[in-house]
Amino acid sequence: MTDYCHTIINELDDRISELTYEQNNSLVSYENAIVLVLQKIEEVKKHIQEKGFKDAEEEILFFKQLKPQLVSKLIFFNSIYKIETKRPRGGDKIIRKYLNIELSKIKRYFDANLEFYKYYRTNSTHLDNKYFVRGKHDIKLSLDTYYFEADHNFTTSHDYKVAKIIANDLIQVYLEDQLNNNSQKRIWENPPLNWTGSKTSLIELIYSLHSQGSIDNGNADIKIIAKTFENMFNIDLGDFYHSYLELKARKMNRTKFLDSLRDALIKRMDEQDEK
Repeated sequence: MTDYCHTIINELDDRISELTYEQNNSLVSYENAIVLVLQKIEEVKKHIQEKGFKDAEEEILFFKQLKPQLVSKLIFFNSIYKIETKRPRGGDKIIRKYLNIELSKIKRYFDANLEFYKYYRTNSTHLDNKYFVRGKHDIKLSLDTYYFEADHNFTTSHDYKVAKIIANDLIQVYLEDQLNNNSQKRIWENPPLNWTGSKTSLIELIYSLHSQGSIDNGNADIKIIAKTFENMFNIDLGDFYHSYLELKARKMNRTKFLDSLRDALIKRMDEQDEK
């Protein structure tokens, strides 16, 4: 099940990257992305209905990590589509006010769901059997109205909240990027460089730089660093936080890319010393 879902997610990321590149992030590309995500969610839903889960652990994994990665893309593109269709015409002041209002909506959702944010961000597991197993909802655990209207064969009480958190992180980066672009000229005037390694490798590098405090004395937000690398190297990292969790979960060689960088540099130095 896990391999199947990862394949679907990777295919979706690749297709979305093609859409946004071909159509230059236009409203049409957002519409097409929404349709594409809905199709993939339906595919996964049918797969789950046919195959089911082998145990509660696999069910929790699906509803806590895998399904939210898909649904978060739907929330993100739908939100960006609405933000752009409602964007007012006017000068810098009007646009900035509008974008900041949208940012404040994210802050309000964070404040309203602070306890679950803490639970999710700290990788807690003690309530997983209530949050991410079907039919185990607890009315006292701040349920969204959405849950009561959803298909309970494909929904738990909190998988949508996880998707919303992931999406809000991406929406926040998008809005902050729009605010920056609205107040200054784009820096990237030279022909773009393209990252030709894997996304996972770049994410490993980004988190290493952030952990070391090598950018802005450690004060730079990880989302801003990731966005900068995306712009610099013409790549869409997607849900980089969950890619980091996958790195963290590696049983062996958690720093595979960093180790290869070290080995490649030492080899280059040794070869030059021999000349």
